[in-house]
Amino acid sequence: MKVLIARLNHETNTFSPVPTPLAAFNPSYGDEAYRANKGMRTAMAAFIDLAEDLGATLVTPVSATANPSGPVHAPAYDELTRCIVEAAPGCDAILLDLHGAMVAENSADGEGDLLARVRAAAPGVPLGVALDLHGNITEKMVHHADVMVGFKTYPHIDMYETGEHAGRLLLQMLRGEAHYCVCWHRLPLMSHTLRSTTLEGPMQGAVAAARTLEAQGLPAVTVFAGFALADIEAPCMSVVATCRADGLDAAQAAVDGLARQIWGRRDDYVYRSEPLADSLRRAQQLAADATRPVLLLDHGDNCMSGGTCDTMDVLQAALDLGLSDIAVGPLCDPEAVHTLAAAGMGAEVEIALGNKVALDHIGRHKQPLRLRGTVRAVSDGSYTVTGPIYTGQLCHMGRSVCFDIGAAQIVVTEQTHEPWDLGVFHCVDIDPTQFRYLLLKSRMYCRPVFVPLSAGLVECDSPGVTTSDFGRFPFAKVNRPVHPLDVL
Repeated sequence: MKVLIARLNHETNTFSPVPTPLAAFNPSYGDEAYRANKGMRTAMAAFIDLAEDLGATLVTPVSATANPSGPVHAPAYDELTRCIVEAAPGCDAILLDLHGAMVAENSADGEGDLLARVRAAAPGVPLGVALDLHGNITEKMVHHADVMVGFKTYPHIDMYETGEHAGRLLLQMLRGEAHYCVCWHRLPLMSHTLRSTTLEGPMQGAVAAARTLEAQGLPAVTVFAGFALADIEAPCMSVVATCRADGLDAAQAAVDGLARQIWGRRDDYVYRSEPLADSLRRAQQLAADATRPVLLLDHGDNCMSGGTCDTMDVLQAALDLGLSDIAVGPLCDPEAVHTLAAAGMGAEVEIALGNKVALDHIGRHKQPLRLRGTVRAVSDGSYTVTGPIYTGQLCHMGRSVCFDIGAAQIVVTEQTHEPWDLGVFHCVDIDPTQFRYLLLKSRMYCRPVFVPLSAGLVECDSPGVTTSDFGRFPFAKVNRPVHPLDVL
């Protein structure tokens, strides 16, 4: 028995100027792809464990994942999908660890087009996929999958469990124990990422309802929040169920019912930003009597949604309002790192910092911020995550510098990086717990580590390519009407 297992993950922000060539995926092939996932917390790792328990021969053509960024370059998409498609013939089952919101220069439906090609290469072979909660589900994806299961957590901590769920159902098909198909209901609703957390609010309730449907007998039910920062036909929420073929009508009715519940709370999935100055004044009030740092989350420039990590709006506004004792990071500016590292520790330097990546798709062009300060530390920007997300993973930010401008100490890096862990500060000798404010370029993933250490959290919406202000994005391809671009 041969089981094809592969991983290809990318969440595409079509407004992002960050390029996505093949190198961005750091792909591994064959045995290396197997080793990159075995024992990890990915959906592909779960597929591997299930197939090995079955005594199957594993075919692992590729494992490739890139941080959210602009459309995948056509040669990269062609190469990575070719690896999967060419491995499909002759396999008895196919399990794919995908994202669900990939857009390539030559494919507006990256996963749907891939699944159609895989199905054509291996007709009749059971095909299952595990997807991210932020997948933009399409008719083509649903039509060509026998099993489809998505994450039920954001921040995402159930990648392995999702893979185990999808793989278990598909192997039931392989053993002739069941025949599954997929049904769905897509809503004309573009949800905001900050309203898709499963820790609270409407998404928590929707996921709980999906779990109830599973407890009542549906094999798998997923609420997909979608990823709205993509100018495609429908970057929208969906409810998807994997069901028994002989129970399709009942499953569709259940899916439709859950979709109606979500639609009834559609305004709760919309995040309405306050003016940046108002956010910072609230932070000042929180910090007045606090003994721990106040978190300032610059979610308008978050690399895990395609941000450049080099916009300076929040820091500049904070300095203009007189905030001080701020730890900032990570801010990506390779040119500044080169200058600061060359100057060396202890050197006083004036540099042009940030605002160097043009945000052409949203019409933003700002000049770098001129700052004078002292180089306090230079490192290779490596640290090991202590948890709870990606525990034990070694992270690299490229060369990293602590730049002290008096009112703030700024972690400047060569690479964009999500602040998963205190290590982003510790690696340049900063103790983030000793500051009045922590300004992080993050939306959600920093919270499990930094929120427990803080006196409070203030979300700061800056005008970057991950802003929650949909009015800044020139959507041209989205099917209208759709909420909240249109009042429905």
